[in-house]
Amino acid sequence: MKQLDKLMAKSFVGPFIVTFAIALFVLLMQILWLYLDDIAGKGLSFFLIMELLAYKCVGLVPLALPLALLISSVMVLGNLAEHYELSSFKSAGVGLLRVIRMLVIFGSISALVSYLCSDYVIPAANLQFGSRMYDIQQKKPTLNMEPGVFNEDFNQFTIRLGGRSDDGRDISDVLIYDHSKANVGELTQITATNGEMYTSDGGDYFVMRLYDGHQYVEQRASGRGGRDAPFMRTSFASYTKTFDLSEFKLERHAASLFSTNRSMLSTWQLQEGVDSIDIDIAVRKQGLSNHLVAYFPEFPRDTVRYRPVAQEQQDLTGIDSAAYSGVEYGDDGPAADSSGLPYRPIDAAPSPARRSTPVNTRLIRKREAELEERRLARLSQAEDSPLVAGATTWSGVASLMDSLPADDQTRVYNRARSNIRSVVAQAESTLRLLPGIRESRVKHIFDMHMKYSMAVVCIIFIFIGAPMGAIVRKGGFGYPILVSIIFFVVFIILTILCRKLAESFVFDATFAGWLPCIILFPVSLWITFSARNDAKLVDTDRAKQLFRSARDSKQVAAIRQRLAKSRN
Repeated sequence: MKQLDKLMAKSFVGPFIVTFAIALFVLLMQILWLYLDDIAGKGLSFFLIMELLAYKCVGLVPLALPLALLISSVMVLGNLAEHYELSSFKSAGVGLLRVIRMLVIFGSISALVSYLCSDYVIPAANLQFGSRMYDIQQKKPTLNMEPGVFNEDFNQFTIRLGGRSDDGRDISDVLIYDHSKANVGELTQITATNGEMYTSDGGDYFVMRLYDGHQYVEQRASGRGGRDAPFMRTSFASYTKTFDLSEFKLERHAASLFSTNRSMLSTWQLQEGVDSIDIDIAVRKQGLSNHLVAYFPEFPRDTVRYRPVAQEQQDLTGIDSAAYSGVEYGDDGPAADSSGLPYRPIDAAPSPARRSTPVNTRLIRKREAELEERRLARLSQAEDSPLVAGATTWSGVASLMDSLPADDQTRVYNRARSNIRSVVAQAESTLRLLPGIRESRVKHIFDMHMKYSMAVVCIIFIFIGAPMGAIVRKGGFGYPILVSIIFFVVFIILTILCRKLAESFVFDATFAGWLPCIILFPVSLWITFSARNDAKLVDTDRAKQLFRSARDSKQVAAIRQRLAKSRN
């Protein structure tokens, strides 16, 4: 049996490496087209482009591994079945599952590699790729002085060259528009018959030395009635203009500026991001509830302390936390109340991350007791009011307002309208922000579970590809690639569909992340069962038998009709 494992390992490793390289290259070329416009014409070095491609290749590993496993498993079992080696194994009492045991081991190792890569390597690679692409997108294209073309690469300068020598240094018929002082109403135009251009100080500056030319300066009219409009013309034999080339260089920004993006977070960081978003949702709901309590003192006030007071006030003043993905509130994680929302009670001990902002628990409890005492006093005072004690039947708000003077009625109505507008505005603001925050939460959860799902699908594709190879009995690259691409495209379509359904709040994010595996797992069991029983993937014999029986029944009915007519 060890010889069988060696045979399967040798047969599988070669096609797997080749198909993995091909899948990685195809996926990389597909992604590269998206960034081609940002890279082209920027004068990037070869090593910088290779660095970008290397970062992107790492990010494509979890997607290329399942495709490589699927294609290579179909190829290996297809070759064995095509040369009747699989039939020999079965006749010797070796089952299909025993034959593909080594492939399952390879699939399990690939699943582990996929998860480790998704959780540890890819976040760092995506962080470096994102920061480099941002630097490239901010970089200006390389300076290109073409004759007869107005060049606007330099800020507030437009340059046109009438002609340029083959060495690129000597130029003629030069026209320069200077708009650097346009904000004060001064426009400058420079013309020259000929000149030269070159770079100095190691390429830090671009120098244009012009000969036999004129400089025209026109200023905005400043005299009374707009008649004082000075115009200056200066002739020169030699004029030197120097431009700074620092804006054409690639500036490197700190990678930490992009570290809060979901694609740059590991599973534990995504989970902490979900907890932080849950706290943000709870804080906004608490803010709306306590805003209503200000107009209804009889209602209890929500005094749960989710965050420090300064942070809660900052969140409730308009910061949109839909894009928030950082975590700053403790290492032990938030607790949860009966509704599932995390919270930290007021009297709980602060975590090490919060000790920089200590909370005086005794003072808070004293303040709460004072507020409760005032509320009870106001309630008792309202119950002792003659309007309440002496009332027999409530005649409605209209009769109560009629008992007030006209001026007081106007003041009460205006105050009520103002309060209603304040409550409605607070509710609308909360309702406008909550869907975005919840969508961000769904994306965090979906991305977290997709890291596990992409690893598990490696094993599922082994149980799809190997039995499919045994059924189709075709080796090589042609037919196995066709069969594999069908299943892989189905998996990609299911992944995209589930993401959209989760972001639309149709499916739970956790369920949506696992749904492609849930759908493909029964398919793999059915294909494996069919291959073990030497059954065809699509059994046409039964359909042919039904067709023949239907045709025979029609013939018998026609014969009976003829006999009945002959008797008559």
